[in-house]
Amino acid sequence: MTYHLIQLAPGAYDLLLHDNVLASVVRNGSHQPYTWTAELLEDLPRSKRPAPFRHIEHDFPSLNELCAWLGHPTVQTNNRHTAAQGL
Repeated sequence: MTYHLIQLAPGAYDLLLHDNVLASVVRNGSHQPYTWTAELLEDLPRSKRPAPFRHIEHDFPSLNELCAWLGHPTVQTNNRHTAAQGL
């Protein structure tokens, strides 16, 4: 599966699969160290959740670790002059 992250604002992304938004990725907290959460938009039965989602919501200590879990998706930031923070 090939995921894509599209940055909406600093610390907020849409997660796309096959050009469909299926989850949100957000940075939690206002001070470092931040945690990151990937959350499916629909409460699908476990058998219908896309891999690697076993639960509706998964937490990670960094955006880098979240991206590794997703198989290193392409990331589109909303600022072409800087890379996504935390990657």
